[in-house]
Amino acid sequence: MTTCPAWEQSLLLKAIRREPTPYTPVWLMRQAGRYLPEYRALRSKIPFAQLCKTPSLCAQIMVQTVQRLGVDAAILFSDLLLVLEPMGFPVEYTAGEGPVFERPIRSAQEVDRLQELESLEPLAYVLEAMRLTRAALPNHIPLIGFAGAPFTLASYLIEGQGGSNFRYTKGLMYSDSGAWRAMMDRLARAVAQFLLAQIQAGAQAVQLFDTWAGCLGPEDYRQYVLPFSQAVIQAVESAAPVIHFSTGNPALLPLIREAGGQVIGVDWRVRLDQAWQQIGYDRAIQGNLDPAVLLGPPELIRQRVQQILCQAAGRAGHIFNLGHGLLPDTPVENVLILVDAVHQLSQRPTAASRIPSESVSLGSGSDQMPPELA
Repeated sequence: MTTCPAWEQSLLLKAIRREPTPYTPVWLMRQAGRYLPEYRALRSKIPFAQLCKTPSLCAQIMVQTVQRLGVDAAILFSDLLLVLEPMGFPVEYTAGEGPVFERPIRSAQEVDRLQELESLEPLAYVLEAMRLTRAALPNHIPLIGFAGAPFTLASYLIEGQGGSNFRYTKGLMYSDSGAWRAMMDRLARAVAQFLLAQIQAGAQAVQLFDTWAGCLGPEDYRQYVLPFSQAVIQAVESAAPVIHFSTGNPALLPLIREAGGQVIGVDWRVRLDQAWQQIGYDRAIQGNLDPAVLLGPPELIRQRVQQILCQAAGRAGHIFNLGHGLLPDTPVENVLILVDAVHQLSQRPTAASRIPSESVSLGSGSDQMPPELA
């Protein structure tokens, strides 16, 4: 007889399967990031791109963060745009502006500059980071892989950077449906291949980030986005559960559900109970605290956590998270308050204890620098 790995009975995977848990699992997007002083110290010595391409440091950063915060899952430390580099689009990470592509795609004729992802060898450092992180984590802590969804990746390629009004993206989308389809098909194949490789390297679940899809209305999402996200999820979901995350437009939730995912991630622009009703209770839900709440006082954090937990109504299948990533100026102590509040306030009457005995220790050594950089 074979013994199932401990992560199969982790709170995260049980919630994904919509099984009862003694309390609500919580992890946070960008949980290993700029709000942590030890991470800022690391970044003062190593540029972000170099950090992402150093597997041992990626593993140390995430394991260290899980230890410090006491969260119920880890996520690969990487960047969603790295998959585009072997496809012909090197990315530059500029201070204050974020990732930038110097030569964005601005016409249908330029779509062929996006090459097919023929091999994962150029991304071997990401997969090695996954293997090292999985090996260093306690077995009961699941590891999440991730990738950008085709539309979000296409938006970066066309706009040159994120956070714009998407005029170039929509212009290409509307003006040449054939070129749009060719680009999105190519991206969907690459993303599916990349996620499957992450699962093979040690991920127990994967998250598909469609950060920019909220700029679209329902009709455009159905025509220009849904088929390609659906293709990715259908290619991956038999290997590991998929968390399908988007932001910005609650009207898209029924369509995001249709595109797929065992878990639908939602942001703070919709109440969690209303979102779950739109998605359907046969799917798990992830969310959805506004990250800016963590800039407020402890009593506000606990109050908002309680509100979201009340909206979940104790229904199996809720994974607590933010509606987007942690903000750089978030006080670390407020993140600790958040995690503790979720664990304490969501305790079920039958729970024997809050934290399993094999849980990660939050000892004084958890906030130390990685040894080779100390």
